[in-house]
Amino acid sequence: MKKTVFIYLILGILTFPVLAQSKTELGGGIGAFNYTGDLSRAYKITSMRPAFTGFYKYNINNALSFRASLTAGYISGTDNKPVDPFASVRARSFKVFAVEAATLFEYDFIDMKGNTQLVYGSPYLFGGFGIFNLLNPPPASQAYSPLQPVLPLGFGVKYVITPNWYLALEFGARFTFFDYLDGVSYGDPRTKDYQYGSWYDNDMYYFLGLTATYSFFKIQCPTNPYK
Repeated sequence: MKKTVFIYLILGILTFPVLAQSKTELGGGIGAFNYTGDLSRAYKITSMRPAFTGFYKYNINNALSFRASLTAGYISGTDNKPVDPFASVRARSFKVFAVEAATLFEYDFIDMKGNTQLVYGSPYLFGGFGIFNLLNPPPASQAYSPLQPVLPLGFGVKYVITPNWYLALEFGARFTFFDYLDGVSYGDPRTKDYQYGSWYDNDMYYFLGLTATYSFFKIQCPTNPYK
């Protein structure tokens, strides 16, 4: 009895990495951070700054995956092209380096991993929870913790290159609970220095990027044990 249990235990230890690898993916990519807030009320291409990402993914089933990611890059904004006299007088700018760690769920609309059809890609959605850290916050932001929660939400399209490799283009918005990403927020309107912004909404940042993913999934071909 003990010998049988020992054999099953050894077999389980030996087969677990194979089972785990069949559901495991690793990836990374490059892209750009962007920002909307008190200095930029709309998404501007000119505000894009370099960023990069890396992630681990576990496939729960053929449609749903769990993803743990680390994304970092620069975020910046400026009043150098003011949209109103208020912004012209304020004349503020900022540039920070942000590091984000997030856990996400990703849903593929088309089954790319099933063996009953030939599929070369799929649109997908993702969402989850994370935290971000500002390594060099603006002076006005230093009164607050540089570590803040964030809710990532976005979509993308992935394309299969080989059974183990695929590319994806994705866009994600980061909903923060923080209004000092740009160092501009509440101010006393009675003080006519105009060095404040709107305190009724929080700042947001975004990631647009191209990623490459390697899947450890392998098709196990049957073999004859008597040969």
